[in-house]
Amino acid sequence: MEFLDFFHNWIAELRKERPKLIVVGDYNIAHEKIDIHDPVGNKKSSGFLPEERAWMSQWFGDGFTDAFRYKHPEKVEYSWWSFRAGSRGNNKGWRIDYQSVSDNLKDKILDAGHYNEAMHSDHCPVWMKIDLA
Repeated sequence: MEFLDFFHNWIAELRKERPKLIVVGDYNIAHEKIDIHDPVGNKKSSGFLPEERAWMSQWFGDGFTDAFRYKHPEKVEYSWWSFRAGSRGNNKGWRIDYQSVSDNLKDKILDAGHYNEAMHSDHCPVWMKIDLA
């Protein structure tokens, strides 16, 4: 949580110089219930704790848009699966990798998603099409 607070403050300073930002990466937090295969069973799991989810809500409420959820409000796709118990084969995953787009770019998002068929790691690549012309 210390790192997340530091990161949020660092990005706030960076946005003063560069107001149009895309921040992509493994946030290790499933933001909403739709972003995790078992929200009830994982309610006390790191990566889905109330304080972590609150940080994500603050992040997305403070000038960033979740590109995938913006384009696909109800779609269930994951970006990470445990190596245990066939999680990937059973699609028992978490969406913890995000494309955060500063709100002044959100109308330029054309689409976003996950390459679920790529199996080079416990994560799959995320992608986004954006019109920056």
